[in-house]
Amino acid sequence: MILSPYHRIQVEFPKNLEEDCCPLCQSASEPFYKNKFRTYSKCNNCLSVYMDSYFFPTPEDEKKRYLEHNNDILDIRYQNFLKPIVDQVLTHQNSDDDGLDYGAGPGPVVQHLLSQSGYSIKLYDPFFHPDKERLTKFYDYIILTEVVEHFHSPKNEFSKLYNLLNKNGSLYILTHPYDDSINFEKWYYKNDQTHTFFYSKEAFEWICNHYGFQSLEIKDRIIRLKK
Repeated sequence: MILSPYHRIQVEFPKNLEEDCCPLCQSASEPFYKNKFRTYSKCNNCLSVYMDSYFFPTPEDEKKRYLEHNNDILDIRYQNFLKPIVDQVLTHQNSDDDGLDYGAGPGPVVQHLLSQSGYSIKLYDPFFHPDKERLTKFYDYIILTEVVEHFHSPKNEFSKLYNLLNKNGSLYILTHPYDDSINFEKWYYKNDQTHTFFYSKEAFEWICNHYGFQSLEIKDRIIRLKK
């Protein structure tokens, strides 16, 4: 008999108590969705949906997937996709502020676009710009474009990001938040095997309150958290 992935994770790879908890707020979660590839749980508290850890991609699979993305910094469609978050930075930050593109990927288009307005921003990416010295400094703003949905341990990652910010510093996040109006089975965003965590509005409110950010702004797919 061929076992489904969901059956396999329950019988051959039983979850421990820690894995039954949301990797962001550590609250209890319930099984939410399964298909022939993966299973997902939903947090009872912050209402986020996340991939069960048994199905996490390996680092090799992650890098391979990232290289399949459009990484041409001169591609107009790619630039237009990221322009709204760049505009947020231009609106709220000064050109002499210290910035970090966290999870910049192989084609740092945000750096390219900001440089046209006289802004200088450093790059960090565990695969393509793995300079850990960049994580020992402090920043006035940090940009995360299509990054936070890849976090395997979002609680730890946001703790790190908060501590990298100067006072009054901001996180600028581009992701696709989840809510119950979305048909998860048909949702394109879950089909990327490297997307492991989908944040609800309540999740960003939890992040704001738990880490002590002063304010939270959510506008479509752009989230700003100010320290």
